[in-house]
Amino acid sequence: MSDCQLYLISPLDVGGDFPQRLERALDAGPVAAFQFRVKDMDQHEAARLAEPLQAICAAKDVAFIVNDSIALAKRLKADGVHLGQKDGDPREAREELGREAQIGVTCHASRHLAMEAGDAGADYVAFGAFFPSNTKDTEHRADPELLTWWQSLFEIPCVAIGGITPENCEPLVEAEADFLAVSGAVWNGDEVEAVKAFTKVLKG
Repeated sequence: MSDCQLYLISPLDVGGDFPQRLERALDAGPVAAFQFRVKDMDQHEAARLAEPLQAICAAKDVAFIVNDSIALAKRLKADGVHLGQKDGDPREAREELGREAQIGVTCHASRHLAMEAGDAGADYVAFGAFFPSNTKDTEHRADPELLTWWQSLFEIPCVAIGGITPENCEPLVEAEADFLAVSGAVWNGDEVEAVKAFTKVLKG
């Protein structure tokens, strides 16, 4: 069974003491990637907020992924970009960001969208939501069996997202998700305790 890893997604407010919180979370256990997710903010402001977070990720060897914006990812020389279904094409992202960039695509609960993303050169596909989420309205509900199906056919890693907590994540790990994308479960409480609790389940 492949090792499932943690993929942290930022809360929408990354100002104030958030850089310290991120540092504490990354020190609490192994994290593979961090997604910078802010909404309705001009690029200058987003870049200013991203800078200290990107430096922390670089120091701890955690991939820094920008949500939604190929332009911002390029400006920051981020490690990659995560695209929703309306945020652009993986091929365009590859052209803009280069061969090394990690490009992820939200595929909801759709096998068809995931196969399309794979054909377009995505480095990973994200399925969800697996559970009700407080971070984002979830109109698509995915079943853990979707992860097992994907793993049996494709080499491209898959990410499980949506309402995942240390208490409910075990079926997703067993279904062979490569990554668990988590936000609220970490940032809505004590980030250190949360990362430790996830690590315990992932290490099994």
